[in-house]
Amino acid sequence: MNDITIKAGVIGLCLAASATPSPLYKLYASAWEIPTSTLTLVYAAYCLGVLAALLLFGRISDSWGRRPAILAGLAGLLVSLGLFLAASGVGWLFVARGLQGLATGVAISAAGAALLDLRPAAAGLLNTLASGLGVGVGGLLGAVLVEYAPAPLLTPFAVLAAVDLLLLAGVRARPETVGARAGFRMAAPGVPKEILGPFVLSGLGVTSSWSIVGLYLALVPALAPALMGSAGNLPGGMAIFVMGTAAALAPVLARRLPSSAGRGLPVSGQLSSGMLVLAAGVALLTLSISAESAAGFVVSSVVIGLGGGLGLGGSLGLLGAAAPPEHRARVMSAFYVVAYAAISLPAIGAGFAVRALGPVATFRVFGLGIVVVALVTFLLARARRGYRISARSIR
Repeated sequence: MNDITIKAGVIGLCLAASATPSPLYKLYASAWEIPTSTLTLVYAAYCLGVLAALLLFGRISDSWGRRPAILAGLAGLLVSLGLFLAASGVGWLFVARGLQGLATGVAISAAGAALLDLRPAAAGLLNTLASGLGVGVGGLLGAVLVEYAPAPLLTPFAVLAAVDLLLLAGVRARPETVGARAGFRMAAPGVPKEILGPFVLSGLGVTSSWSIVGLYLALVPALAPALMGSAGNLPGGMAIFVMGTAAALAPVLARRLPSSAGRGLPVSGQLSSGMLVLAAGVALLTLSISAESAAGFVVSSVVIGLGGGLGLGGSLGLLGAAAPPEHRARVMSAFYVVAYAAISLPAIGAGFAVRALGPVATFRVFGLGIVVVALVTFLLARARRGYRISARSIR
């Protein structure tokens, strides 16, 4: 594997590991008599772990180096997978999920910065590919292994641990992507004032794109079986896979579209187009759930994935072009703070709201919020694009 594949693989593994446990929660609840509210708090432990890692260690790869930071993150992830394998009660799940979050925060911020070092122009595309495929494959892997594996509470984590070991070996064999550094330094993420405008727009884009992922992971496993007319975990896993794969392919397709500058949709166009497509997809999914339409559910999952992928690719492309090289890890960690707040808070909120409202009404309420944020981001992206065009014409 080359360096770019390895760094993208780290991001993909972290996202896959975050999605794989979702279909297992039913088994944990049954085996250990755990209420749904407690399982929602287990997921919250993961989210808090990621945010804590990003806030405390988000920019260590700027001072320590990308390679040691990624190795530390992958090692921590491996330990967390071992805790899942040894789990015998809900306390183990809290510790395992919390440590998984800490390791993920360290690994993805360093790997994202390394992609910017290696391929600044293509970092957004590579990151979106890795993230979309990671979520999709992780959701499907968990569902398939729950249905067919002989030890469904063990096999998914053993598979993830094997991939982790391969990536550890790959990262160890590759050189550092940044020059000499001052050593390990803890520092909070931050955004230089000169790129605050692009960062805010990128943050709104990833808020829309990743909020729907969190909502999917929280609610689709409960909604999909009835809509698809099939019991079990596979309908939910397939829906997550379809959405994630469409998100991964979206920026690839965007590069093949014609534009005023030639072939390929610019990042500003990806962001604004993605927000419109995402809003349409969420609206279509809401209608499909109300009409109990299986075909509408599948089509809307594809549309949501395409919109989210374009939005994420455009957000990362915009930020990658603006971030100063000496602050890449700092900026990327700030970006991921926004991203993981977006993927976690709606999922946690939905986990509690679903007990009172049910999954359908919960999706309608949270889906409406995502549509509003997406449309506001679309308007801001169009306004920023128009301003830049006008400024060029004046000069």
